[in-house]
Amino acid sequence: MKHFRLSSLFNFSSRFGFRNSPGVSLYSTTTYRPHREPSRGTLNDLYRRISRAGDHTAPISPILDQWIEEGRTAPKGAFVTIIKELRQYKQYKHALEISMWLSDKRYFELTIADVAIRLDLIAKVHGIEQAEDYFNNIPKNLKVLEVYCALLNSYARAKLVEKAEDIMQKMRELGFARTSLSYNNLLNLYHQTGNTDKFNVLMSDMKEKGILHDKFTYCIQISAYAAASDLEGIDKVMAEWESDPKVLMDWDSYSNVAISYKKAGNVEKALAMLERSEKLMSSSKRKRGAYEYLMTQYAALGQKDRVMRLWELYKKHMKIYNRGYISIMTSVLKIGDIESAEKIYDEWESSNLSFDICIPNFLIGAYTRKGLVDKALVDKAESIVNRVIQKGEKPDARSWHYLARGYLDHDQIEKTVELTRKALSVEGSRWTPDGHVVAACMEYMKQKADVEGAEEFIRLLGEKCSFPISIQEKLLDYINNEDSVTVEIGDLEWDRRNGVLKEADLGSN
Repeated sequence: MKHFRLSSLFNFSSRFGFRNSPGVSLYSTTTYRPHREPSRGTLNDLYRRISRAGDHTAPISPILDQWIEEGRTAPKGAFVTIIKELRQYKQYKHALEISMWLSDKRYFELTIADVAIRLDLIAKVHGIEQAEDYFNNIPKNLKVLEVYCALLNSYARAKLVEKAEDIMQKMRELGFARTSLSYNNLLNLYHQTGNTDKFNVLMSDMKEKGILHDKFTYCIQISAYAAASDLEGIDKVMAEWESDPKVLMDWDSYSNVAISYKKAGNVEKALAMLERSEKLMSSSKRKRGAYEYLMTQYAALGQKDRVMRLWELYKKHMKIYNRGYISIMTSVLKIGDIESAEKIYDEWESSNLSFDICIPNFLIGAYTRKGLVDKALVDKAESIVNRVIQKGEKPDARSWHYLARGYLDHDQIEKTVELTRKALSVEGSRWTPDGHVVAACMEYMKQKADVEGAEEFIRLLGEKCSFPISIQEKLLDYINNEDSVTVEIGDLEWDRRNGVLKEADLGSN
């Protein structure tokens, strides 16, 4: 397989700001394995450095540069493995930053798999338009099945039906739509958007063309039946899948089916699928991921005893890293078991693993959510923040914001404003503030006639939290207009497609 160097054709580091600043995945690039495996010691050391960055939105190129300046070396495969790991845990910005650094700083040649992964990451970090720009500049000889599937997958994830259909038609014309790889993306899109008729037509098209099902095709079918609460449909596809000698079921397959049975309302069958999944873990190359995922699935079904049983097995058979603690913390908190979460947190603190603010934040967030009925829990949350500081680490924006929300529930508005300002002062952290907290802060500053402070507060909301201009303008109008007596901010949600917060409801009078 030839490798092609793209960095000489277009330099995306300056375009995307990396030089100076910080369903189911239905396409795969694992067919291409051009990189030799790095030594485990080299990989672990570099990955630990990246993990210690703590803030998953802060730039990591200085860490990579320092690694090289120290005279350290690592094959390209080490970096590719780290990118894969970061993608698995949805740290897309860091994964993309490493990808860009490899070509712009180290001048490594990019394979087709590298290009497909970069396209996927650009879509997730910067949105569809920049992904299309990248795709349009890829040389023709690199625009193969995997790269087209990456773009199709991005359209499907953004629920852009027409664009997905257009690229699928182009793939048909190029002869790329001959396997389930391309069909799965469109099937999943039709399922997610409720296009039942188009879903059925595409399934018929696959049958007529003799396109065999793969694991993802079966999963999508089962998910579609689960959405319609059609237990018989799930059973039918399961029977077909289990009798298909070309598509064997692994632990991951059964865990996905368990989710569908739960969604369709049959907890008994969901548990049976998780039990089958457990039995297949020992033969998996991803035992660590299996333990972590199955704990969260048992937690979703309220099965505390099974969660703790798996946790003990996990600790017995494998060394536990931060991701293991994240999985068990989220699992026990999902069940509402704060006492177990506290014990696990203490265990993590004494483990001497690299610091990850996500782990204390799980407990801080749980305390403040329950603090509405018990002020002592808000005090516990603050004590966790103090412990973090005493250890020489830094709380992130979410740490301070969780505390602000807790104090607001007990009408300590001045403290709420102080903590929210601390959250906004944290560098490089993107987070979604609670609308009620923001509204309370604005009302407090207006009562104090702190126009200058309020304007700076609003500016930081735009800069650090990607508040839309429309919300910033309404907040400014509220502060500067004497006739405006209340401000209301409804639920805010992150618009992944455009990379901004989306206003659900905002009004000022």
